[in-house]
Amino acid sequence: MTYMTTALVVFSGGLDSILAVKVLQEQEIQVTGLSFDSYFFDSKEAEKTAKQLGIELIVKDISEQQLETVKNPQYGHGSALNPCIDCHGLMFRIAGELAEFKDKDGKKFDIIATGEVLGQRPFSQNSEALKKVERLAGIDILRPLSAKLLPMTTYEEQRLVNRKKLLDISGKSRKRQLELVKKYGVKYFPSPAGGCRLTENEFGVKVKKLLDNDGQNRKLEKVDFELLRIGRHSWISGEQQTTNKAHIILGKNYEENEQLKKSARPGDLLVELKDLMGPTALIIKGKELTDDALRKIKLETKKLILSRAKNPDGLSINEVEWIIN
Repeated sequence: MTYMTTALVVFSGGLDSILAVKVLQEQEIQVTGLSFDSYFFDSKEAEKTAKQLGIELIVKDISEQQLETVKNPQYGHGSALNPCIDCHGLMFRIAGELAEFKDKDGKKFDIIATGEVLGQRPFSQNSEALKKVERLAGIDILRPLSAKLLPMTTYEEQRLVNRKKLLDISGKSRKRQLELVKKYGVKYFPSPAGGCRLTENEFGVKVKKLLDNDGQNRKLEKVDFELLRIGRHSWISGEQQTTNKAHIILGKNYEENEQLKKSARPGDLLVELKDLMGPTALIIKGKELTDDALRKIKLETKKLILSRAKNPDGLSINEVEWIIN
């Protein structure tokens, strides 16, 4: 029986990772994809495109590990709060660990690869950044789309893959990739937009505030990061000289108000107007608050709500009725 070379491809589901799979499959290499879920991205596109390609997909949740990376990355952040180099290092370290174990057919993975293109992203895909990722992961990484522009990998030296059949794509232009789409008959690929939310400046600012406030007082959960996508956010302290602040989120419309209600957890408070139209507020408490501190936080929350409510008669906080759950 002829042994087929196997490759584990870190697979986002985007066009470049799709093409990396195709280039390897063209050399009769058996490909398995590896995708990740976290607080800041998911594997939905990867699952969709892996099915289109007919490859097995392994999905790993790295939420907690990535969060620690966000807090203190060895190689810093990009233009927002994105620690791309360190995050990629984490992903490939996991890929390397997986490659040490046998797959479902009793074989180890011979090659670890990715669809990264040299120079496509200035922070994380320049030649020095790619070397840093390999040092962090402690493994050799094949990049089929740019391999001819990069030093030869051990996989090429061992002739597990034919370097002559790999590519020399670089930069931000997608012209070469779109030519390959026609060559390989790729029917679907997602648009380049999207991906990791940490690359969004505004979202990154909110994450930083969340880590600096809520993150000091309680364990953060997935819903905390999902709530950053909606509403207006404030952090209020009911006591002087304390880091124990309550996180206040005001809905911007009916849909957001309803989402805040559904997202409330035991210990959270919902504050809303009984008879006036206005935002619902979700109060996420940190550590245990004194009665006086909680009273002050509720008062400040009511002020925020009333400042954005439809209040044609100019009623004061004490003149309107409140619902607090």
